[in-house]
Amino acid sequence: MIVLKSSKELEIMREAGRIVAGAHRLIKENIRPGITTEELDRLAEEYIRSCGAQPAFKGYRGYPASICTSVNEQVVHGIPGPDVVLKEGDIVSVDIGSVYKGYCGDSAKTYPVGTISEEAACLIKATEESFYEGLKYARLGYRLSDISHAIQSCVEDRSFSVVRTYVGHGIGQQMHEDPEVPNFGLPGKGPRLRPGMTLAIEPMVNQGTYQVDTLKDGWTVITKDRRLSAHYEHTIAVTDGDPIILTLEG
Repeated sequence: MIVLKSSKELEIMREAGRIVAGAHRLIKENIRPGITTEELDRLAEEYIRSCGAQPAFKGYRGYPASICTSVNEQVVHGIPGPDVVLKEGDIVSVDIGSVYKGYCGDSAKTYPVGTISEEAACLIKATEESFYEGLKYARLGYRLSDISHAIQSCVEDRSFSVVRTYVGHGIGQQMHEDPEVPNFGLPGKGPRLRPGMTLAIEPMVNQGTYQVDTLKDGWTVITKDRRLSAHYEHTIAVTDGDPIILTLEG
C-alpha cells in the first residue's frame, strides 16, 4: 500500500532530510586519503544524534553501523570499519539515513578520495545525472516506471549499466515502504504518481556488468566483474507541481 503524506508529514520529512544532508556535508569535508570508514561512521552518527535524530540504519535488520560506506567495486551496504582506510584515487559511496520525529530521510552520494581517474569521475557524474533525468518524471501525469526508464536510458547512453538486484523505494515512517522504484524498465508501467507520494530514488550504476555478488558478511554487495560502482540517492516528494527534494540542507 502506498502511503500519501500530508503537508505536516512532509515538513517533518524535510527536517529529517536536512539532517541527512548535513551529515553528508560533514562527510564530504572529512573524506581524505588515510581516514578510515569507521571514523566517517562516527562523525555521521554524532552529527545525526546532535540534531535530535537517530541513525536510521543502525540495527536495521541487524546492520551494525550508522552509515554505509561502499568503496570502489562495492555497490551498496559496505560496512564501515577501522581496517578500511581510504586511499588516493578511491571512490566511496556513502549512504546515510536518519529518523526524526518518527519519519525517515535517506540519501546517498559517491565521493572521490583525492584525485581520481577520469573514468571514475565520469561514472560518478553519470550516476548523479541519471537521478536528475529520472526526477523530471516524478510528476503528475506520469507512471512510476517513467522514472525508471529515464534513469536507465541516461546510464546506458553513457555506456554504463544499471544494477537490477537493488532498487529505490517508498519512504516515510518506515525506511522501506511501497512502491519499489526500479532504475530500469519500460515506460508507462506501475502506479500513477500522486501528490504526497515520497520516494527514495537511487540509481546504482556500474562501470561494467550490472550483475553483482554479496560478500560473506551478508551485507556488502560488489560488482561481479570487480569494476567500479557509484550510487546517488535523494528522498523526494511528488506534489501538484515540481517534485521536491527533501534531502537538501536549504
